[in-house]
Amino acid sequence: MNRAPASAAATAAVDSSDATASAASADATASADWVNSPAPSAWEELVTAALLGTERRTPPGREAPVALLDAAAVETVRRRAGLRAVRAAERPQPAPEDPRPPLPAAAARRLAMLLADRPGTGGGRRGTTPDLLELLPQWLAAANARGYAPPPETVPALLDAARGRTDLRPAALMFAGPRAVWLARLNPDWRFALRSAPGGGAALPPAQEPDRVRQLWQEGLFAERVALLGAIRAREPGAARELLATTWSTERAEDRLMFLDSLRTGLGPEDEPFLEQALTDRSRNVRATAAELLSALPGSALAARMAVRAGACVAVDHTRGTPVLSVEAPHQCDAAMERDGVVAKAPAGRGERSWWLGQLVEAAPLGTWPGRLGGRTPRETVALPVTDDWQGELHAAWCRAAVRQRDAEWARALLGSPSAPEAGGPGAVSLAERAKLLGTLDGDERAEWVAGFIGTHGLSEAFQLLGVCAVPWAAPLGRAVVDALNIARDAGSYPWSFSGVMGLAERCLDPSEASRLDGLLAIPDEREDASPGAGGYWAEAFQRLGTTLRLRAAMAEELGAQ
Repeated sequence: MNRAPASAAATAAVDSSDATASAASADATASADWVNSPAPSAWEELVTAALLGTERRTPPGREAPVALLDAAAVETVRRRAGLRAVRAAERPQPAPEDPRPPLPAAAARRLAMLLADRPGTGGGRRGTTPDLLELLPQWLAAANARGYAPPPETVPALLDAARGRTDLRPAALMFAGPRAVWLARLNPDWRFALRSAPGGGAALPPAQEPDRVRQLWQEGLFAERVALLGAIRAREPGAARELLATTWSTERAEDRLMFLDSLRTGLGPEDEPFLEQALTDRSRNVRATAAELLSALPGSALAARMAVRAGACVAVDHTRGTPVLSVEAPHQCDAAMERDGVVAKAPAGRGERSWWLGQLVEAAPLGTWPGRLGGRTPRETVALPVTDDWQGELHAAWCRAAVRQRDAEWARALLGSPSAPEAGGPGAVSLAERAKLLGTLDGDERAEWVAGFIGTHGLSEAFQLLGVCAVPWAAPLGRAVVDALNIARDAGSYPWSFSGVMGLAERCLDPSEASRLDGLLAIPDEREDASPGAGGYWAEAFQRLGTTLRLRAAMAEELGAQ
């Protein structure tokens, strides 16, 4: 009676053992099959299983992680060993020679330091270390002015720097020279160099070969055609205009706009017939650009038409105790005005009449106003009161006209005195307008005006104005900036409010001003109403400024650009 159960138990154990062995054998076989599977997407399947986890994407077999690793090992060997031999690719042509003289050794070492610098990833205190990456544009400008060629091993780093900063590209590619284009053809990450270089680095045909010029103009890529037109325009403005006329009617609207913009270089009375024809273009943007260019020609027929229209809107009213300017804005925008570039539809928030008035006054030659307004000078004209709250609109239009026509006398009148109580002259409607007006003055006059502005109003509104001043800043402007920073420090505020100005000073202040900063390096006694720790921050900022100025002086000496 006891043997039967024992026999049954033994039989069951044997059966269970056989089943376990069979299952293990099946698992091993399935795992081996999975490992040896030659499916084309085997590697992608393995990656998917690893990413999702073997619990969600289970390979055959109970030891899923082990099977996955085995399969990955086999597939790795297969991928490495399963490549078929192919014919070797043709070797690239050697890089072209750069005929420019090489950098001096000290300047080459400095370039490597500038390119190795990387912007910080965190905020907080900058400390006293100069921002080398911000000095790279200035270094490149000096090196290009001296006509140096870079060490070949630095060209890849130059391309990487230009790839990350579009503002750096023109100077970086000019300095990198022909090797930059050669490398860009081998690395798609640097393909922007091919787009930035005229014709992808190919030499433009000379003007003495009209057949090649005509062929490139008719068959070249858009970038090549823009570069060709610009190059010819710089040498022979008339030839460029005639070349453009040969295909003008068949060009796309966006291309016509770009080509028309190239006529700004060397713009003259000879361009008027072509621009008059462009006033009838199908594209509104093309018409507007043509009208803008014509209005920059004081003797053009369009300028004369605009002078008549604008003159009908502004007059001197002598019926009051003192002369005032009366304004009667247009009541409609007719077809002739639209043809001459006046945009009929006003932007949101603008009245139609004031919108039309501004466009007419902006396009009218400034030289017509003395005859219209009693022979008054620009300064006398701007000083006249304007009726019915039209002063802002009228003066803003004169500002735009002065900038467009590069009229320094009108710009001075509209800027007014830099020490005016309201931070600008009567015609300066915004800091942006003042900055544009300053651009019409020569460098010394511009710096003197901004220095006077800072001396009266401080640095809080001076950032945009400093940006249009020539580098390095003239001595009066540099002194005004340092004095204003010192006043801000003494007031006990944090220097972060002036970080933009401080950054400009590091790049634009004359290096000779470094010695004036030595007296500002000490941490001042903290006033009761001062921000906690502000003195220490200011000491760091002035030390960094002084270090940066001395570094810039060393850079100039290394490049021989003293």
